[in-house]
Formats: sequence, C-alpha cells, structure tokens
Amino acid sequence: MGHTDMIGQIDQVQGFIQKWNYPNQQSTLEAEWGTVANIRFLLSSIGSISPNASLLGNNVYNLFTAGRESYCAIEQDGYSASFIYRPPIYDGPLALNASCGWKMAETPRLLNDEWIFNMRCTLA
Repeated sequence: MGHTDMIGQIDQVQGFIQKWNYPNQQSTLEAEWGTVANIRFLLSSIGSISPNASLLGNNVYNLFTAGRESYCAIEQDGYSASFIYRPPIYDGPLALNASCGWKMAETPRLLNDEWIFNMRCTLA
C-alpha cells in the first residue's frame, strides 16, 4: 500500500506484472497497480509520504506490505450497516437543513503485526 508517485519506480522492478496482464481479472482489487512475486501493490493518491525526511531533503514514501491474515475487520454480530437520511424541513426560514450519514459496527484488528512491514523509499 503506497502513494501513486511510486508508479514509475514500481514499474521498473524486475519481474513486475501490471494488473491488466493478470490471467485472472476477477481477483484484482480496485486500487491494485500490479505485482512482483507474491507482493500486490495497492496505490492511492493519498498514500503515506514523509515530506523532506531523507538526509538529502527528499520525500520518503512509506510502502506498507501486509502478509495474508495480518489484519482483519471484525463485524459485530446482529448489526448491519445503515444509511441515514433526514430530509430538509420547509416550515420556516431557520429550519432549512438536511442530514445524511451512515453507521456500522465493525472493528479493525491486527492479528499479527510481525507480518506487516513498512518499506521506506525515495524516488530515484
């Protein structure tokens, strides 16, 4: 999991396969960019960057690698997600408001933090 600024670097890694070249397209994730061996790269424009953190003043990109079953999301029993919408009230000039939101009962959980690594890197 990393920042989209890393695309040019990841593309140059020996053995890299881009997502659209996978033989089974049904197993891809939306944010997935590609793979090298058993590592799947998920990239986002809001990926983690430590600005000016290198000794030369360059940005350091945090590229997180998580092993299978290193974390999970635990859904609470007997509770499902719900979308809440309250329509606007038109009975006076001060009551023209509406609200919209969602709620769910889910807990993220680290199962084995020894299977999660942060590869810190800069752009070449």
